[in-house]
Amino acid sequence: MQFKLIAGFIIFLGSYLPLALILAVQDIPIAWWGNRFCDLSIIDDCIFNPFEHPYLSIIFIVVTVFSVVISNVSLNKVDFPFHGEVKSSKPIPNDIINYVFPYVVSFMGISYNAPEKMLGFVVFLLWMFAITYKSGQIVMNPLLLMFGWKLYEAKVQINGQERDVRVLKKGTLSPGHYKFQSIQDFYILKDIS
Repeated sequence: MQFKLIAGFIIFLGSYLPLALILAVQDIPIAWWGNRFCDLSIIDDCIFNPFEHPYLSIIFIVVTVFSVVISNVSLNKVDFPFHGEVKSSKPIPNDIINYVFPYVVSFMGISYNAPEKMLGFVVFLLWMFAITYKSGQIVMNPLLLMFGWKLYEAKVQINGQERDVRVLKKGTLSPGHYKFQSIQDFYILKDIS
């Protein structure tokens, strides 16, 4: 099974929720942080929009939150047509280097104040998506860890054939029988219920 382009892009976008939050915080002027907390008795004096570029800040946050939720729901609804056995496994660190660079870049002058830099950054993200999608690495998304998904290197047996594979499973993977689905270069596993 291969991720469809849109599904892969949604999973990819979800991994950039931390970047959306970083850019949103950078879009709040320092003077706003000195304001008093909103007193509901004088609601007219409250400032509800701290952003200099509210549309960009809010849209990026909403899109990435939506992508995270859709990614998690989609992975929980994957069909598992194969049965197999895990002989042995070991956790592998999530390859977060693909996601570290954009966060570092966000502190190096990217802001909603410079549209030309943001456009360049969008082009950079599109290239990263193309590379991760074509290389089959789209599920190596560090935010999946927040939902309990973990990556493993495992020796499995499916249809009588033993192979070494990379596995994505929600929770701990121990030897035993599981339901399997192959997505790109990974297997997603689910406990047999």
